[in-house]
Amino acid sequence: MSSVIEQSVQARMVASAPQMETLPATLQYDRKDPFAVRMAFPAPATLGGTEVSWEFSRELLATGVDAPAGVGDVRVRPFGYERTVLEFHAVEGIAMVHVRTAELRRFLKRAQDMVPVGDEHRFLDLDRSLTDLLGDTC
Repeated sequence: MSSVIEQSVQARMVASAPQMETLPATLQYDRKDPFAVRMAFPAPATLGGTEVSWEFSRELLATGVDAPAGVGDVRVRPFGYERTVLEFHAVEGIAMVHVRTAELRRFLKRAQDMVPVGDEHRFLDLDRSLTDLLGDTC
């Protein structure tokens, strides 16, 4: 069984133009980093022409599909019944994307099946994390 879940989603970029542009994006969950979710946008979908990836907590995403969540660089909130808004705050500005809530719930269910909420600590490799943090000084 793979330790990584990847799921493609269609994100709709919220812009000042009347039409929202649809962008491909990928959600990723790795049980080796059980508290985190990553969302990546391919190079053609970004202003800088390079892939952009955001990392945030699985709990933030799970909370945000039902109620506004987040106060930092990533914020998530429901938008009607069928969509969820993800806001990504950076020095360059704020990117807001809509994703179908059903797609997010399916992704979260798959992550929950792999690592149940509350069991994340069982999947952490603390020795490796300490070695990575301290380098060769151990």
